Amino acid sequence: MTFDLHHFIGGTAVAGTSGRFFPVFEPSTGAVRARLPLADDGEVDQAVRAAQRAFPGWAETSPLLRARILFRFKQLLEGHADELAALISVEHGKVASDARGSLQRGIEVAEFATGIPHLLKGEFSAGIGEGMDCFSLRQPVGVCVGITPFNFPAMVPMWMFPVAIACGNSFVLKPSEKVPSCSLRLAALLHEAGLPPGVFNVLGGDARTVDALLTHPLVRAVSFVGSTPVARHVYAVAAAAGKRVQALAGAKNHLVVMPDADLKLTIDALMGAAYGSAGERCMAVPVAVAVGAIADPLVSQLAERVRALKVGPSTDPAAEMGPLISAEHRARVAGYIDLGLEEGAELVVDGREISLQGWEDGFFLGGSLFDRVTPGMRIYQEEIFGPVLGVVRARDLDQALALIEANRFGNGAAIFTRSGAAARHFGQRSQAGMVGVNVAIPVPLAFHSFGGWKQSLFGDHAMHGPEGVRFYTRPKTVTARWPYTGDGEGPDGFAMPTFG
Repeated sequence: MTFDLHHFIGGTAVAGTSGRFFPVFEPSTGAVRARLPLADDGEVDQAVRAAQRAFPGWAETSPLLRARILFRFKQLLEGHADELAALISVEHGKVASDARGSLQRGIEVAEFATGIPHLLKGEFSAGIGEGMDCFSLRQPVGVCVGITPFNFPAMVPMWMFPVAIACGNSFVLKPSEKVPSCSLRLAALLHEAGLPPGVFNVLGGDARTVDALLTHPLVRAVSFVGSTPVARHVYAVAAAAGKRVQALAGAKNHLVVMPDADLKLTIDALMGAAYGSAGERCMAVPVAVAVGAIADPLVSQLAERVRALKVGPSTDPAAEMGPLISAEHRARVAGYIDLGLEEGAELVVDGREISLQGWEDGFFLGGSLFDRVTPGMRIYQEEIFGPVLGVVRARDLDQALALIEANRFGNGAAIFTRSGAAARHFGQRSQAGMVGVNVAIPVPLAFHSFGGWKQSLFGDHAMHGPEGVRFYTRPKTVTARWPYTGDGEGPDGFAMPTFG
């Protein structure tokens, strides 16, 4: 039986009043699990105003006390990890190990945020003039909004809100309507950890909800992760409304396989990077660039592994890959496989042929492998966001680097090689924000920042880590004079003040 979900506003669960609902599916079965209320403009205003009311008191709260609440939140996350991973699996379709891994990467950001007293320290210059000092502060910006995708129901929201609230901001999260339950549970755990009501709020919603958040006059900052067309829209609308924006967008990550690469290590890494989470990752690897003579053995051995890929429901502990997020997305990815054949690529393994007895209504698609993909093909140029890997053949490393440079995306790039010189050259030349050397998915840990280049990021700041602290705070510089004589010096006159 289905049930109705809710919003979380001002520290309590709030039933939707718009009359609009979105069906939340269980991808493994194809069945509707729940109904999510979609917020209208009035509910958006209610959530933002709750956050605005909570902001002044929270901003004045000691960073040390804010950190202690986040530390309790981290402990609750660890204690409820199985429950949260199950919510991720049931609504996204990730296998259990992948759900737990993605949750852990989110917990690490919460852990990073517990160090906020140190991270908010400013700079001080004593004696810049007679009786004068100069120092800098980093202060919160106000009400922040997070708009997150379906593929990481816990990790991506936790790239945003732990850092934002640790810095003293209040927050309104609009998770993907396809996977809302984990965000609602995170809100309840934050409340249990002692977060004051209104500091963190969750709204169910769709594109209408997003646009109302982007233009609300009380919202000061917007964080987004999703596709490039939507990221461009979010950036344009929110920036035009005077808000600071970080909008992480699409990707077409390349993994370059050099002739001297350890083939087993490379194929193991490619399997996880291309087919883990059914390819529904912005840091997935949909393109393998085989340099020189390694191409034939790479494709041959990859094909064996892809055919043996264990696809099954998220509840199956033996499954390596679960279903796609929806029937519509499965049809879209299958359409790209059709397109690849039309464009002349060689389909070595066809994932459309999969059939799972007893799970026929689930949104399953097997792994697909293309060889002899060329840069002019749409399956090379466009983000498929599914379990489809294309092999492009290059004559040397410089040609492989030229492919990465010419691509409109610049999220991640990786090289597999035994050559330190080749790896160093690749690291310096790659036109991507995150680079891996014998690491297929180079997602930085929480104390570094996540962000791409080119059309993979709109805005000036990457996410979490030091960049996250800079995004969720504004610098303020104070110049102070305390005359030692105590007789009260007069004004400096009409000239620009000079010190020294």
